[in-house]
Amino acid sequence: MIQQYLLYIDPGSGSYLVQVIAAAVVGIALFFKNIKLYIRTLFHRSPKKPKDNSAADAK
Repeated sequence: MIQQYLLYIDPGSGSYLVQVIAAAVVGIALFFKNIKLYIRTLFHRSPKKPKDNSAADAK
């Protein structure tokens, strides 16, 4: 016997569902972006700054 289900999503539930999906996508994207930036900072060398001789010149 085949049963037919009548499913209805009202506008409030539909917009909530869209909001939840959008928030999940943005949350996942930011999560992996933060992991990528953390790993990049582990292997990234900061450029050497030239020594500041202005204090020695002032004397």
